[in-house]
Amino acid sequence: MHIVHTFGHLVGGTLLIAGTSIGVGMLALPIATGNGGFLPSLLIYILCWLFMLCTGLLILEACIWMPKNANLITLSSRLLGKWGKSICWVLYLFLFSCLMVAHIVSGGSIVNELTGGYLPLWAGTILYVLLFSPIIYFGTLWVDRLNLLLMVGIIITYILFITSSISYVTPSFLTRMDWSKVWWALPIVFTAFGYQSLIPTLFNYMNRNVVKVRLALILGTTIPLFVYIIWQLLILGIIPLEGKGGLLEALKAGDNAVNPLGQYIHNMTLLNIGRAFAFFAMTTSYLGISIAFVDFLLDGLKLPKRGSSKAIVCLFIFLTPL
Repeated sequence: MHIVHTFGHLVGGTLLIAGTSIGVGMLALPIATGNGGFLPSLLIYILCWLFMLCTGLLILEACIWMPKNANLITLSSRLLGKWGKSICWVLYLFLFSCLMVAHIVSGGSIVNELTGGYLPLWAGTILYVLLFSPIIYFGTLWVDRLNLLLMVGIIITYILFITSSISYVTPSFLTRMDWSKVWWALPIVFTAFGYQSLIPTLFNYMNRNVVKVRLALILGTTIPLFVYIIWQLLILGIIPLEGKGGLLEALKAGDNAVNPLGQYIHNMTLLNIGRAFAFFAMTTSYLGISIAFVDFLLDGLKLPKRGSSKAIVCLFIFLTPL
């Protein structure tokens, strides 16, 4: 029983890291990097993965020195002083707010698309928040369990997407390279490997077991790397760079990779699989960011992690971006 519990925490922690990374950024990756080509984007992915893994391991090292339940504000206050604490407050409030808005807007949009437009965008957005926000209040264990179910959805839809779309790939599309046009996509690629704000929460959830958390970080960041590479191969191999419905047109329109894919191959089944995959990927990331945001505020404001204080914080982080 102890072995099952220990293994379960490792699997749960790994999937929380992977689920938080695989989110809104993934849908934009092929559009942002497509102008550079497949091989240049592959190098960018590997460099960003390695860098973001190292930063995660460094934050874990800092967590080891801190008391139980310490989060980013406590870390920055003790290690960087008053100015470091202030900068951490400003930067992370800005980062969390942007990510919450992006996920809620995208989640509501996907709900709207999955219902065939039956639910208007505003109703889909509200429904998305109402469905998943209560889980955050119940804590990391609930998030872990729901994340596990959503990751099963990601795996199933991802496999279906690969097997259904691989025949549409045009190998010549993958040979094009323009190294000068891939570097500007670095901010989006970094975002697609973003999970570091979850580390203090995960460290406490995994009973401060450094070895298990370190292994969860390595495995949890490697999973998105392989998912992104295959995703990149499919999208860049199917959708041409130029022309109607091409990658450049999607880039100018600020679109994600799913809609131009459906427009180009005219396969509604594949498009719906892509939308379902996007929904699962969006929601796993939304849960990870939300629980990290709650713990960040509770730590910074020195509030208890239960009761009315936590309820008020949860209302703030969900209603404000909504």
